[in-house]
Amino acid sequence: MALFESNNPVLKEKTFREAAADHSNGVMTINGTVTKMGFLLLMVMAAAVYAWGAPARGQNIMPFLLVGGIGGFILAIIIVIKKEWAPYLAPAYALAEGLFLGVISVMYSGLYDGIVLQAVGLTFGTFLGMLILYRARIIRATERFRAIIFTATAGIAIFYLLALVLRMFNINIPFLHEGSTIGIIFSLVVVAVAALNLILDFDMIETGAAQGAPKYFEWYASFGLLVTLVWLYLEILRLLSKLNKR
Repeated sequence: MALFESNNPVLKEKTFREAAADHSNGVMTINGTVTKMGFLLLMVMAAAVYAWGAPARGQNIMPFLLVGGIGGFILAIIIVIKKEWAPYLAPAYALAEGLFLGVISVMYSGLYDGIVLQAVGLTFGTFLGMLILYRARIIRATERFRAIIFTATAGIAIFYLLALVLRMFNINIPFLHEGSTIGIIFSLVVVAVAALNLILDFDMIETGAAQGAPKYFEWYASFGLLVTLVWLYLEILRLLSKLNKR
């Protein structure tokens, strides 16, 4: 039964179940996943710091933006399709996202002093807060909870895709970038949805370990959690920029 369905597309219960028979290299554990997640975060931060210093070194930031953004997207697609490659590609994805986030961060920092430090603090604070709420069972990943978060996440994705298509025709949706009341409320909702996705991801990781998923799923699950954290950080940056505009 698919009782632990996450709406993070890379952390599906079906994914764990399909590979559960492969135990040739051991089985997934929560501690192993935590260790690998910590390693990926260190790689993200190292790459981000390097990209952050690009303007000071006189380097063009566009290659970092393109390699990080497009490269990270391609790597993510490959990892989702070839899950057993996660131990090799997840670190590469972390480096690519680090380059992308470093460039995005330095751009925001040039507009609003201190915004990056605030966004990093809020992202990790939200992560820890959601982890505490999950471990204390204050927020449970019930069927209804999953359905609501899945619907909200899908709606946001469709809306962003629509906005991207409209922008190609020089049609902008004002509240996506402006600091209006509607814009701030929208960003608050998106940040909340991204944060609640962490609950589903924690639940999926715990379930994968309980079901005896193969060892490489520690890398795959860490990659999936990193996807959510990157999204959360970018949405918090967007929210803070709107608040600063006011």
